[in-house]
Amino acid sequence: MYAMASSHSSSIVSHSNSSKPVYRKGLEPSQQLGLVRSLPDVCPKEPTGDSKSMCDEPSVVADQHKWTIYHSKVNLPAALNDPRLAKRESDFFTKTWGQDFVEMDVLPSPYLLPINKEHLSSYIQQTSLREKNHEKWKSICPPKDDFNRPAFSHGNKPRADLDQVPKIFMKPDFALDDSLTFNAVLPWSHFSSASGKGSRDTASAKLLQEKLSHYLDVVEVNIAHQISLRSEAFFHAMTSQHELQDYLRKTSQAVKMLRDKISQIDRVMCEGSLRILRQAMTRNNCIKVYNKLKLMATVHQTQPTVQLLLSTSEYVGALDLIATTQEVLQQELQGIHSFRHLGSQLCELEKLIDKMIIAEFTSYARSDLNRPLEEDYQVIEEERLVSLVFGLLKQRKLDFFEIYADEMMATAKNIIKQCVVSTVFQIDEIDSELVTKLADQMRMMNFSQWFDLLQNIFSKFTIFLRRVKATINVIRSVVLMVLDKNQRFRETEVMAAQKSLARDGNVDNNLAYLTHEGLFISDAFSEGEHPHAAANTNFQRNASPSSSEPSGSDSVSDPECTTDSSSSKDHTLPSVTPGGIEIIMTEDIKLTDLELGKIANNIQELLYNASDICHDRCVKFLLARAKDGFLEKLNSSEFVSLSRSVEAFVQDTEKICGRKSMSLRGALQSQANKFVNRFHDERKTKLSLLLDNERWKQADVPAEFQDLVDSITDGKIILPERKSGCVEERKPSDFLTVDGQKYAVVGTVLILIRIILEYCSCVDDIPSITTDMLTRLSELLKYFNSRSCQLVLGAGALQVVGLKTITTKNLALSSQCLQLIVHYIPVIRAHFEARMQPKQYSMLRQFDHITKDYNDHIAEISAKLVSIMDSLFEKLLSKYEVKAPVPSMCFRNICKQMAKMHEAIYDLLPEEQTQSLFLRINTSCRRHLKNQLCHLNVINDGGPQHGMVAADIAFYTGNVQALKSLKDLDLNMGEIWEQKR
Repeated sequence: MYAMASSHSSSIVSHSNSSKPVYRKGLEPSQQLGLVRSLPDVCPKEPTGDSKSMCDEPSVVADQHKWTIYHSKVNLPAALNDPRLAKRESDFFTKTWGQDFVEMDVLPSPYLLPINKEHLSSYIQQTSLREKNHEKWKSICPPKDDFNRPAFSHGNKPRADLDQVPKIFMKPDFALDDSLTFNAVLPWSHFSSASGKGSRDTASAKLLQEKLSHYLDVVEVNIAHQISLRSEAFFHAMTSQHELQDYLRKTSQAVKMLRDKISQIDRVMCEGSLRILRQAMTRNNCIKVYNKLKLMATVHQTQPTVQLLLSTSEYVGALDLIATTQEVLQQELQGIHSFRHLGSQLCELEKLIDKMIIAEFTSYARSDLNRPLEEDYQVIEEERLVSLVFGLLKQRKLDFFEIYADEMMATAKNIIKQCVVSTVFQIDEIDSELVTKLADQMRMMNFSQWFDLLQNIFSKFTIFLRRVKATINVIRSVVLMVLDKNQRFRETEVMAAQKSLARDGNVDNNLAYLTHEGLFISDAFSEGEHPHAAANTNFQRNASPSSSEPSGSDSVSDPECTTDSSSSKDHTLPSVTPGGIEIIMTEDIKLTDLELGKIANNIQELLYNASDICHDRCVKFLLARAKDGFLEKLNSSEFVSLSRSVEAFVQDTEKICGRKSMSLRGALQSQANKFVNRFHDERKTKLSLLLDNERWKQADVPAEFQDLVDSITDGKIILPERKSGCVEERKPSDFLTVDGQKYAVVGTVLILIRIILEYCSCVDDIPSITTDMLTRLSELLKYFNSRSCQLVLGAGALQVVGLKTITTKNLALSSQCLQLIVHYIPVIRAHFEARMQPKQYSMLRQFDHITKDYNDHIAEISAKLVSIMDSLFEKLLSKYEVKAPVPSMCFRNICKQMAKMHEAIYDLLPEEQTQSLFLRINTSCRRHLKNQLCHLNVINDGGPQHGMVAADIAFYTGNVQALKSLKDLDLNMGEIWEQKR
């Protein structure tokens, strides 16, 4: 029975065709003006032909606008058994009138005053202390369950009894078949079959049986309790079930009638139209089958076509065909039984092509690198190289450059070996039968032969690097073309996606318009497809005129057999390689931009590796020759030529490859350090021998040394070239003229100047040894200064050379030599400074220290000359007496010694130094004379003694000023009469 639940009131309304009263919802006056008709929920049983059935049962046609019980939307038991209410059985109003009746708000009573917290403040103050004590004791002594058990209601007792049953019996997967469950329920550990324990085991079994029986009783009591609680609902549900079955039976009959009607309508109105549509679909399916068979015929010819392409080394075309066929097999021919093995066969064929491409690329690299090294930098068979690179990229063989690197290494070794063999073969002095090893044969060459061999190796490696660069440029250009193609296709896809979105928006608008106008959507689609289909047909007809014929040809280029997946690969981009080879790139090389960029960088790095390989092989060649100290024994010109050749090769490789390779420079630097050590040791030893044999006499200056000094102009040190052939002999000069000033020198200093210039010239030829040469030259200059001081000032030449004494002339000559070196120190410093880095300028301070040491040495020599005359004055004037004759013998001897001193140094020292030196000597003579006059108590009183002293002083002054360049010398002899204060 169905009824409508109401929230306000209900009224009994009699239906015209039924005697059963039904509850109908009461309506307000505003709602009774027009009833809102709703469609029936289900189609009830339609009327049949008899009149009785027309009266008893509702009719869909006649009674569709009348309200019946079938319009009811809510089942009465469902309304009464509302799950949202907690106590629906005991609530009469909810059970009768629905949910909304009990949810009305209760108005507050006007007789009750509002109660707030202030009314309870006195009570709270009285009980606050008790509450605190209660909470304190409650936390210390928590209540036990046993104290509250009597307060439990009888309704909770079954629940408490049920808790005694173990949880294992309540599990949904409880089964005694499980061994663990069985052992948990019946613990066999309590039982034993051993003798003497039978009575105890029997008691345990009885105890277990009683416990299980108790559990069974508890469960049965709980089940009975639950049944007693829900008995009323159970009987109510059974009553409603019979009424529901009657309604379902009537509904089933109505549905059967409706189905019969629909079957008749389908037979009369739909079968013919569906038959036409079915035949059209069959025709389309036949066309698809025909095209599929043509496609299968084309795929069937894949393997012969691939073999034909491989025979002509068309690897890229073969791989494209295999990829297209694989895509067709996976998409359009998937599940074809006859092609079940074709996919695996094509995979094996693709693996074979991989090996063939790698072998072909290896063969190409070997033949390209090992061809004769002539002045030919062109790439051989560029089309073949491009095809191989495309095939390797398509197959994702991204490490193919390692193959090329291995071939480069092997070729570099062969280049050196062939050069050595060809050079040894041309030298008759080397017997290859006695000396079998190439390294030993190479060590038997002299420098000119070995240097020519090195030059030949450098030229071969230069050609080799140019060839490698040309080949790598082609490979890199192919990779960059693929990268550019990927970017272009990505832009094309983005533009196509944007156009597709715009077109889809237009289609949606058209569909909305057609639907609004009442047209069929399928018609709109068919109208939109016809022009496209026509255009597609025209495209196929233009592409291949013979495509309209049946499958009489199994050619792969048949356009009708071209699928959507394969046609997507027809988009191509023309590109041109550096060699002018035009290539057509397809879009099937699926490499990311990151991978392609990495490959391009690796290929560029390959060129750098080629340069490093050449330099490493040259380093090994140099070290093999330097094994017996050959390079250390080279003279400066030979080593300079070697250094220039190596530096030229290094610069050539830097221009070709664009990056510096430091291995060969490092090896040359190592040999240069050894050369510098030997170079310095030889010259230091030579200087030491010259100093040990130097007699410190003025030497003649040959013309070549004067030319050597004249070559140093404007602070630039340039060694003059030695003139060969007939050269006019020039007489040596007595002095060395430097910037208009004459220097009297010894032979050792002339050699030292040439050695200094050799150091500077070596720095020009080998810039890498500038700092080492500066240190060695500083050491050499310091050695000359210290050793000359030991020999002259320290009188070491008396024992070393056998001189009888160190004369003033020796001292003056030594001073001139030192001054000449001091004159050239600023020039040497500027020369080194121009060839050093700014961070190395601190090393130039050594020249400042050397200049100071030389000036100190010169000052010591001057002091030594003055001290010689000072001791002479002290000896002579200590015996001076003021008596006749005048001039006295003492002053005669003094003037004689002064003349000898002037004669010894005048030709050696400049006039300024001579005048300065004699002023100091005169000061010493004046001091000693003054002391002696004080000792003799002779004063300028105009007496006879004063007159005789004045006559001696006049004689002394006249003789000194009579010497060359001392005429204007102010002797100031009047100071001898000044008394000490």
